Amino acid sequence: MAGKKVLIVYAHQEPKSFNGALLKIAVEELTKQGCSVTVSDLYAMQFEPRATRNDIVGRLHNSEAFNYGVETWEAYKRGGLSKDLVEEQKKVQEADLLIFQFPLFWFNMPAILKGWMDRVLVQGFAYDVSKAYDGGLLQGKLSLFSFTTGGGQEMYSKGSISGDIRYILWPMQHGIMHFCGVKVLEPHICYAPENVSEEKRKEMLTAWTQRLKTLWKEEPIDCSPDWYFK
Repeated sequence: MAGKKVLIVYAHQEPKSFNGALLKIAVEELTKQGCSVTVSDLYAMQFEPRATRNDIVGRLHNSEAFNYGVETWEAYKRGGLSKDLVEEQKKVQEADLLIFQFPLFWFNMPAILKGWMDRVLVQGFAYDVSKAYDGGLLQGKLSLFSFTTGGGQEMYSKGSISGDIRYILWPMQHGIMHFCGVKVLEPHICYAPENVSEEKRKEMLTAWTQRLKTLWKEEPIDCSPDWYFK
């Protein structure tokens, strides 16, 4: 949709990967729609995933005992976060839609992306003590988790050894995005692209292209435990 701003946080090492193809399609299709698209390519940026005292510029609130949550909260309030965090927070603040593109690692997002979540979405910026979930500080934004898996779809269904894929999405979509007040669109999952035919991979890419064409008409999911566990 023309005028909308999109931030894609991309976590894959190889531009020629299937995730790279999904990223390329998203940038091209959304730009074609008139959206302003920004990409944070975490590996290319050599983004630091570790949450350390280097994230605070200047004095510490308590130099005797370091508490990352407290220190980043205090630093945010006084404008004392490191430059890389301020830059990422600005991208988030300006975005109408956040897309996270990544391969599923051990039932989770890659460490570099989890580090982005840990370091960027600090208290005071993304949430506060009494401002979480529907009251989170990033209200008015949409998010979408687009990812690939190693196993086939049957491995991530109810009754399977891995359990329903929605169980895995609970900490990402609910525990992070919904907690920060961001509404969540249905995830886009490409199952086992490395283990299917070239024709099937093309079908997956086409499906992503087609979804993006009508993405702005979609309604967010019901952000409740029932969506994940019922």
